[in-house]
This record gives sequence, C-alpha cells and structure tokens, in this order.
Amino acid sequence: MIGDSERWARAALSRAIGSDRPAIGVEVSRRGAAAVWAGLRDRHPAVDPERDLRLLAALGGRFICPGDPEWPSSLDVFGRLPDGPDTEPGEPLGLWARGNGDLSQLCERAVAVVGSRAATGYGTTVAADLASGLADRGWTVVSGAAFGIDAAAHHGALAASGPTIAVLAGGVDVAYPRAHADLLARIRDNGLVISESAPGSPPYRGRFLTRNRIIAALTRGTVLVEAGHRSGALNTVRHARRFGRVVMAVPGPVTSATSVGCHRLLRTHREQAVLVTDAAEVCEEIGGIGELAEYPPADTGSRDGLPELVRRMLDVMPARRSVGAAVLAQRLGERPETVQALMGPLVVEGLVELRNDGYRLTALGRAPSAAGTSGRCEPAGRC
Repeated sequence: MIGDSERWARAALSRAIGSDRPAIGVEVSRRGAAAVWAGLRDRHPAVDPERDLRLLAALGGRFICPGDPEWPSSLDVFGRLPDGPDTEPGEPLGLWARGNGDLSQLCERAVAVVGSRAATGYGTTVAADLASGLADRGWTVVSGAAFGIDAAAHHGALAASGPTIAVLAGGVDVAYPRAHADLLARIRDNGLVISESAPGSPPYRGRFLTRNRIIAALTRGTVLVEAGHRSGALNTVRHARRFGRVVMAVPGPVTSATSVGCHRLLRTHREQAVLVTDAAEVCEEIGGIGELAEYPPADTGSRDGLPELVRRMLDVMPARRSVGAAVLAQRLGERPETVQALMGPLVVEGLVELRNDGYRLTALGRAPSAAGTSGRCEPAGRC
C-alpha cells in the first residue's frame, strides 16, 4: 500500500490535471506524486484531495492506486510500452471506484465488448448474447456504459448474473448518460464503476477517448461489435493492438454502415484481428488451454455413413433414366457381380429404384451427403 501523502497527491493530480496532460504520468513515475504535486499545488488552490476522498468514501467508494492490492496487474502494460509521444496518455494516476467487486480479481478474466452508440437491433442482440455467454463462462465484461453496444453488453452480463465493469469518462458519481442511472446502479451491485476522473468531473469529449485505453488495458481482449467508419470504439481497438491484446470483431451485413469499421479492421489487420461470432469463439481466443469452441455437427445426409464404393456408385447413377449393373460397373471400374450385390440393400433403403430396364436414383438417393461428396456424375452429362 502506498502512503497517505502519495495517495492524496495522486488524488489531487487527478483532480487538477488528470489525463489532460499525458506527460504527468512520466513525471510521477520519475519523481513521485507527492513531489510533483508539491510543485503544482500553488497553481490549484481550490483542489482539496481529502475532501474528494471523503466524498467518495461517503458514497461507498475508494481511490485505487498503483501498489494497492486491488490495483490490477494488467495495467502494468503501460510500464512495458516503449516511450511514445507526449500526447499519448499513460498509466492512470489512480482509479476512483464504486461497487462491490474487487478490481484486481475481476480483471483476472476480463474481456471488453465495445461498439457503436447508434447500434442496430442486430448489434445489440449480438452484444447482449456475447456478454451473457461470456458471463456464463466466468468472464468479466468491461465496457463504457454508453448507449448502443456498451449498454447491451452490460445488460447481457447482468442478465446472466455475471460481473461487469463500466469505465466512465466523468466522475463515478456522475450518471452519464442520465438515462443509464439505473443501469450504473446495477453495475455497482454486480461489479464496479470506475474512472480516472475525480468525483463530480463532467464527461468532456476528450475524456471518452482517453478512458478507452483503460478499457483495453484492463482486459485480455477487445471484441468490436458494430462500428462505423469513424466510431470511437475503433480507438479502443487501437489501444488494444498497442498493448498486444487480442482484437476480435463480429461481422455484420456488408451493406450496413454500422459494420464498416468491423469489416475494415478484419481486412486491414487480418494478422491481428480475429473474426468471432459467439462467446465460445471469444473464449477460444483469450481463454486457457482447452477452452475451445464446439461447433454443432452438420446435418446428416442420406449418403453419410455409406461405404466409399457405394457413394461412388450413387454418384455415377442417373436419376432420370435407368441403367444396368454392367454399365455402372464399367463406370466404376468394378466387376458387375460386385455392383449387383450392392443393389439389393440400396433398393431396400430407398436410395435406388429397380425398374424393368435397370436401376435409377430415387429422390432420397439424389440428396447430397453432408460430408461433402462431389455431387457430380461422370462421365459428364449422364445425370
């Protein structure tokens, strides 16, 4: 645990500067928060970190700092990144949190589900189903509590009685959007609402982009469900790629403007972005050994399970006219008596019909094999 002076200094810097000055994190890592705040305190006389900490405590919250037991190890990724431009925000000074969950524990198996605010019915359904399935499998769903895909992801996790984390752009005591006040209350009961912005802070536009790096860093992977050409959710994906996290995208209709970002991601970053369609496929990408997606077996066809010779014979047998066993034997390169011996059981099974002038396929016999037979008669033109 860090000392009180360092905690107060981080809380003060969070109020006075926050992520609006990305280079502050570098200064804090070099000199310590207390020393940095000491040099800035006179410029911010109205900042009172003790008041902010008391306010949050009264709301049942806390301020989580690097070094605290609740600080998730996944955020260590910021310290492993190469030095970048001063405009790129780094590790949060701390995270203001409200809720019943333990941040470190919740992030041990966490996945981000993000996407467009102007989501379609298809997108919200997919996001909710994904989140519900992930919650059933023991994953924490992380998103931004915005309209559209974010809200659907939170609702899906809650519907499965799973934990979820909302990362806000404003203070954790500011319900934004206001229509999501009840949703945020449910998230606090079943997980956490967190922010790097001090209590009471409004959600300025720029803070939505800087908070996206936290969503990406907290999780093992990010799933993009619907994103337009300029969607802010693509910013979360960019951070996930920068952190070396798994990036996944759900495909949509090629005519849908809200899926353009997903399709572009899958095409332009095909070596990094993975196409997923359900929770099982997400788990296969980010889960442990053995968490593999199971696909339902293909529908069985009338020819499935038949010996190879029998399937070949059905392939070369005509359906509109009859043919004798000798002709079939010639086509197959087999002896006529071998072919004749196979005909009786096929007639009984209803795959072949016996006529006065030979044999031909029935409607059942014409059905293709689910295993993928050629479906092509040879020689050509004899079907």
